[in-house]
Amino acid sequence: MLHIVIRTIAIIVTSYITKVGVVPVTFSVKTFFVAFLVAVTLAIINHTIKPIIKIISIPINVITLGAFSLVINGLTIVIASRIVTDFYIPSLLMAIWFSVVLTIVNFILHVAE
Repeated sequence: MLHIVIRTIAIIVTSYITKVGVVPVTFSVKTFFVAFLVAVTLAIINHTIKPIIKIISIPINVITLGAFSLVINGLTIVIASRIVTDFYIPSLLMAIWFSVVLTIVNFILHVAE
């Protein structure tokens, strides 16, 4: 349960960082409950759909030296935004940016843990 709370905090922090950051983004997390739903949805997607996509995309990942993993992470966030109605990300590029910042915030929060 603590892991989900940390991910929820990471999603809220990431949403704030990307809103006030250099890149103008038009996505939002409206409440703590929505961030919690996004964290749970991403956890379910990461444990069910993402491994299948990673296996299918092994040749592309090898050719791009792993950079295609950013696209896969973006796709999982786009899928989560389609499932959770109050979490809106308009494009794959913004989802990739969100996933990069989310990865950094998750790393910082887990190191501080």
